[in-house]
Amino acid sequence: MSQDMSSFAGTDRYEIVVGLEVHAQMRTQSKIFCGCPTRFGAAANTQICPVCAAFPGVLPVLNREVVNMAIKTGLAIHGQVRLLSEFSRKNYFYPDLPAGYQISQYELPIVEHGHLLITPTADLPPKRIGITRIHIEVDAGKSMHEGIQGASWVDLNRTGTPLMEIVSEPDLRSALEAGEYLKKLRAIVRYLGVCDGNMEEGSFRCDANVSVRLRGESRLGTRCELKNLNSIRNVMRAIDYEAVRQIDLIESGERVIQESRLWNADLNSSRSMRGKEDAHDYRYFPEPDLPPLRISAARIESVAASMPELPDAKATRLQTEYQLSEYDAGVLTASQALADYFEAVARYTAELGHPNPKMAANWVIGELGGRLNKDNLEIQQSPISVQQLGKLVAMIQQGVISGKIAKEIFETLFTDGGDPQHIVEQKGLQQVTDSAAIEEAVEQVLATYPEDVAQYRAGKGKVLGFLVGQIMKATQGKANPALVNQLLRAKLDKRL
Repeated sequence: MSQDMSSFAGTDRYEIVVGLEVHAQMRTQSKIFCGCPTRFGAAANTQICPVCAAFPGVLPVLNREVVNMAIKTGLAIHGQVRLLSEFSRKNYFYPDLPAGYQISQYELPIVEHGHLLITPTADLPPKRIGITRIHIEVDAGKSMHEGIQGASWVDLNRTGTPLMEIVSEPDLRSALEAGEYLKKLRAIVRYLGVCDGNMEEGSFRCDANVSVRLRGESRLGTRCELKNLNSIRNVMRAIDYEAVRQIDLIESGERVIQESRLWNADLNSSRSMRGKEDAHDYRYFPEPDLPPLRISAARIESVAASMPELPDAKATRLQTEYQLSEYDAGVLTASQALADYFEAVARYTAELGHPNPKMAANWVIGELGGRLNKDNLEIQQSPISVQQLGKLVAMIQQGVISGKIAKEIFETLFTDGGDPQHIVEQKGLQQVTDSAAIEEAVEQVLATYPEDVAQYRAGKGKVLGFLVGQIMKATQGKANPALVNQLLRAKLDKRL
């Protein structure tokens, strides 16, 4: 069976239907119903107490900040925050769930009827993805299968950590759309500060419900739930794999069985985990130890007033304020830290008297972004400061250095640090703006490449780029490109 949608001949007759369940750990200092810390990476079973370990007779006390974070998220996804919600017990038995049930929300979740707009490809209009609900629940512990030979053990540090489960409608129609939805949602919770969005550490986890149906069919197919998806890339790979697996079963005359499947990223395949539960399997009933959660309109207004500028609004502002393209604004606002870095660079170049927001964006996205990705670094870890990059951009704009020389200086800044101005002076990299010196290089190149000159004069305009490149090479990249073009064109046209 193929693992790639594009390589399976029958897939064009089928439509993929995907709904995502995202579990976002809230960035509270303490757990949802007790005062235990939520710090990641602590020694096993050191962040537990009788409440989160579910000792008999203990009572939960709801963390106020958990509710505020859920309200923030609900407002950010254009959802309706309920003034009355309630907690329920969701009954199931895992070794890492000491109570034998999970405190969650069922019939009356805190948020309903939200949506996000995604743009999977630049040539298509934004698509609305419905969000059914956000509900608050407690996280379970973690079953460990390493460290003790031939045995498993349980770490309860994570037990009681507050979670938001964000459930989408089955509106996604491809792995690409699912990936874009997750990127958008993760950016939002990071901007809000309610979740760090770290999928590798498990604080932003996703289960994908996947089914297929013939195109034009309105009835949904049998869905399977994919678990253990610890990156957006793996979510996308798993969706494509599962769609092909189901199509292969249908085409072979077999039946798709509703089940949960465990994704293996190393093998790029999944295996059956267990039959997929329905709501009645969990035997929900109201949580007797917690009263209904009542939220006032004034509280919602207060939380709304504390909201930061979110990705879509920031992207719109960057387009207006800095005249950036929709693409550039979208890339920059995917991370709040990246957007903040860009704006700081743009402001600094303006303070130096040489503003060029577009050039600043190009350097932040292109040179700096590419170099950080190569070294697996985040923008917060950039060895190049806002002031260093801002001064570099200003020097290009001022005409002190060429773009080519700037890239050489950039590498020096990235690896060794320093001041761009001092590096230029020490290495003698100032841009040549002397017309006589450039004219001499132009004459030399025209004499060296007579055939290319003849081709240009015969109407082959592309040759001009080659000649410019040779002049830049002759001047070690120091010549002012605009002046090179001006002088070169003048000489070529003059001799016609």
